[in-house]
Amino acid sequence: MPRFESDSDARRLGEALAALRQEAGLSQAAAGARVGMTSQGWGLYESGKRSGLFRPDIQRRLTTALGASPEALALKLGAPPADAPEAPPSGLENKGRAYAGPASGTRRLQLSNDDLAPWAASGVVLEYEPGRWPRRGQGCVIEMADGETRVRLYEHGDAEALVVRGVGGGEERIERSATRQVSAVVARLDV
Repeated sequence: MPRFESDSDARRLGEALAALRQEAGLSQAAAGARVGMTSQGWGLYESGKRSGLFRPDIQRRLTTALGASPEALALKLGAPPADAPEAPPSGLENKGRAYAGPASGTRRLQLSNDDLAPWAASGVVLEYEPGRWPRRGQGCVIEMADGETRVRLYEHGDAEALVVRGVGGGEERIERSATRQVSAVVARLDV
C-alpha cells in the first residue's frame, strides 16, 4: 500500500510548507524548535519524505508554528510557481479563516504512558472538550472525584456507571458517583 498519493504530491506539499516557512522568515531549525523537533525532522516534511504532512492534525501543528493555517498551506499548494505570469483577478477574494489554536473551552493533555496503545501512545497530546459526551469507541478524559485523571476509550454508560476500555484493552467499570466530569477527545496530536 503506497504511503502517499504520489511522490510528486508529497514533494509539492513539502515545497508549499517550505514557502510558508520562508515567508515567516524562519529557518528549519527555528520552525522545528517551535514544535519540539529538529531541523532535520522539519526538513523531512519539506522534502516530502515524511508522510504525516498529509494528516490534518500535523498540518495544523506545523502551520500554526509558522503563524499560518492549513488553509494557507492549501492555498500555497495551489499557487502558481513564482516565475509564472500573474493571473488577472477574477471575482471576489476570500481570505478564509486562520486557525487560531484550539477552540475556546478545549483543553490539552499529554499522555505519559502507553496504556492506550495503539490508539494513542506516550507523548501524544490529546485535545478534549469538557461537557462534550463521547461516542462509543471515542477517547475520553475522565476527571475523577478524588482528583485523578484517566484517559480511556468510551464503550457505554448507564445511570450507575461508565464502561470504558483502557489498560490492557480490558473493560473497566467506573461508578458515576466516583467521577466529576467526562469529556470527549476531539483530536490527537503527535509530538
